[in-house]
Amino acid sequence: MLRLIAKAKIQKATITDTELYYEGSIGIDSEILEAADLLADEWVLVVNRDNGERFETYIIAEPAGSGVIRLYGPCARLGAVGDVVHIMSYCAMDDEEARASQMKVVVLGEGNHIEVIK
Repeated sequence: MLRLIAKAKIQKATITDTELYYEGSIGIDSEILEAADLLADEWVLVVNRDNGERFETYIIAEPAGSGVIRLYGPCARLGAVGDVVHIMSYCAMDDEEARASQMKVVVLGEGNHIEVIK
């Protein structure tokens, strides 16, 4: 049996930009991706703290150190610049891996700069 386990979470990311006319995804500063052990094209769940929207999409890597959190395509209709979102990644693990796993948490502050890595 495989279990679906939370692998990584980016907390308190502030949307910096939206681009409606695109195929759809979320752009995340590459520095933040590295800290959270996330990859471009990885599937994520995004939860908007300000409006309650939840959506799944894939990651596009944005320039390192830019602080960019950008909603592309239809995702752009689910959040506005300034909204705070949490971004979560999951993976399938067998029982032994799941019990030993510890979720990586990256907490962002002003300008989407990394404050804490747990």
